[in-house]
Amino acid sequence: MKRFYKEAKVVPAAGEFALELDGKQLRTPEKRALIVPTMKLAEAIAGEWQGQGITVKPLSLPLTRLVSTALDRVTPRRAGVIAEIAKYATTDLLCYRADEPRELVERQQQIWQPLLDWAEARLGASFVVTQGITPVAQTPTTLAAIERAIAVHDAMRLVALHLATTACGSLVLGLALLAERVSAEEAFAAAQLDETFQIERWGEDAEQTKRRAALKEDIALVARFAALLRAD
Repeated sequence: MKRFYKEAKVVPAAGEFALELDGKQLRTPEKRALIVPTMKLAEAIAGEWQGQGITVKPLSLPLTRLVSTALDRVTPRRAGVIAEIAKYATTDLLCYRADEPRELVERQQQIWQPLLDWAEARLGASFVVTQGITPVAQTPTTLAAIERAIAVHDAMRLVALHLATTACGSLVLGLALLAERVSAEEAFAAAQLDETFQIERWGEDAEQTKRRAALKEDIALVARFAALLRAD
């Protein structure tokens, strides 16, 4: 759509921060006031809008999109979103290991196992690991611990966790990324470990390169969003 404003700015809002476009409050698609908890995030969102050219391109407003999703989709159905995210614990990527070749087996053990150890020590979630793709059941204790770990996040962090989990194929990686246990680069490397191993052997095609770049961008967005949500 054509740009309809000149200035995007941050304004105080009862201890939080709102956005205005030429003095009019920025709202979500569901017409809720777009209000965020930190100045850093508000300034970054204002930067997204101020940086638009003659036309406003929604794809270049990723922070705005995440906040809008939190306010419009997560806050009204928080319990359902938590349950939806928790389902990923039943098929977490880090629990499904190769049985060959030895180099891949060792690489998975070296990179993935410390993350599962972290989940056990930090979250009380002891995951069952298997070889191959046959589904393995996780214990009710582990699944309950993971659901509790998800539930401590507010709506905006739940949006970030959902995006991280789907991009990584691993809820453990998503939780580790939000907890700063891993960086965006480390999360991407762990999530793409198997595929990177195959690329080292056989090369990468253009479609694969494009898809991996999109996943890397999503993971980096989560890390940036989480950092901006932290108190100033």
